[in-house]
This record gives sequence, structure tokens and C-alpha cells, in this order.
Amino acid sequence: MIPVLALCACSTAPKDRTLTFDGIENARELGGLVMQDGRTIRCGMLVRSGELSEASDSDVSVLKERFGLTDVFDFRFEMERSRKPDREIEGVKNTWLSTLPQAFLKAFASGRADSTTVQSASLMDALVSYAFRPQAQEMAGKLYPAIVSDTTSQRRYGEFLRGVLEADGGVLWHCSQGKDRCGWGSAFVLASLGASRETIVEDFALSNVSYEKAIEAISARVIEKGGGEPELAFIRAMVGVNVENFERTLDLIESQYGSLPAYLEKALGFTAEEQEQMKAKYLRR
Repeated sequence: MIPVLALCACSTAPKDRTLTFDGIENARELGGLVMQDGRTIRCGMLVRSGELSEASDSDVSVLKERFGLTDVFDFRFEMERSRKPDREIEGVKNTWLSTLPQAFLKAFASGRADSTTVQSASLMDALVSYAFRPQAQEMAGKLYPAIVSDTTSQRRYGEFLRGVLEADGGVLWHCSQGKDRCGWGSAFVLASLGASRETIVEDFALSNVSYEKAIEAISARVIEKGGGEPELAFIRAMVGVNVENFERTLDLIESQYGSLPAYLEKALGFTAEEQEQMKAKYLRR
């Protein structure tokens, strides 16, 4: 069983939103988070996670019975999907919206941490080796700004938000590890619901809790080989999430668009009216 925290009690504490599954990593619901207007996200409706290729019968039952799952959104690129296709869930619509910028597809398809769980010695060796390559460090630092500025990614995230708005029941979205592309999807959902920047950043950062042991183990190897902050930042970005880069990218969005909700409207095409409809659908007093 994948070691994650106890099932959500739907409180406002981020740790209480973490979900335990047999074969789904880094899963948590958004229910219980309090928005800036004092309303709270309804429980049992919105779930973010890693891929569903290893989902067990029990996992499927929880998703259907507890969350009333009707829609899944898969942000992975084609090779990831073909290597580890999502488990088919009867009565659930699975929509593919690859949100990785085109410039990154070739490099990310060649087999590093974001396309598989960090669990083998050979993969650990590869990550340690890549950590010392300036080009790899540069690409890791450019990923988040590329995601939010790439026009194809913007269009697909806009389609995703509209899909969340139109869903008949519970919604789950994921990439491979449920951290970067999935994390941005969650940030956009939270922004549409009126979350503060602090709430958005805290939710994004929780992926580092899920992958804490792997980050520590690989970082220790990097330090043994004489690595410093650039190398360690690469490991945090590839195995977990780079929160500092996420915040810098939020700064970039705010400098260009004024706010994250304005970015949703102007760049993703998700209008202010649709954002109000999202609030009406997913928030409670």
C-alpha cells in the first residue's frame, strides 16, 4: 500500500485532505478549504492525484461511492498514457488534455522522474547524474513559466476548467505523479473558487510531503557527490515540486495579468461569469 495519510475528515487542515489509496499516489481532495469570501469547498467533489494505472478495485469503489466520480482529466502526454494507461472505470468519462508544453515533450518523454514513481536504483542514479547537468537544471527551472505561457497548455487548461464546471458528479484530475501539471490544474481550480494565494501555494507544496522520503534519499546522494543548491533544486523539482519556482511563476502571472483570476479569463478563456458559476456549484456557506 502506498504510504499516505489518513482519509479526509473534510476539515480545513491541509493534512486532513490527504487520501489513502492502494494504487493511487499523492491524492487529496480540495473539500474543506476556506476561500477568501468565507465560503468552503464542498467535500466529496474535487480530487487531485497521480495516475490511475494501478488503481485497485477498492480505490475505484471509493472514487465512485464516496466522490460520485463521473469525470477524470488526464494531463499526461501520449507516451505516458500508452505506457501506463488509466484504469477504465465504468460510467466515468476520461478526458485527455496533455498540458506539457511542446518544447518539453521530447526531453520529458526520454524517461525521468515525472513519468514514473521514484523507486528503482537505476532511476535514482539517473536523477543524480542529471542533477549535475546545467541544461537539465535550466529546463527544470523553465517548466512552470512554460506551462502557464504556452498557448496550447492554456487552451487545454481552459477546457479542463470548463469540464469541471460542467461535470455531473465528482471530478478527478491527474498527471503522472500528481504534482506539477496536476498542481497547476489545482491552482487554477482554486483560483476560480476564490482561494487566497497562500491557500494555493500550501496545496501545491503538499506534494513534497507525499514524496518526502524519495526527495531526502536522492538529495543525500547528490550531497555525497558534492552537489549544492542548483543540484538539490533540480531534485526537488523532479521528484517533488519547486515551491519557490511556483511562487515566482505566480509573480509572473500577476505582473502580466494583474491577478490569477484575470489570467484565467484572459489567457485560459475561463470567464468571470464562469468563475462565479464555479463558486455557486462547489462552495458552501
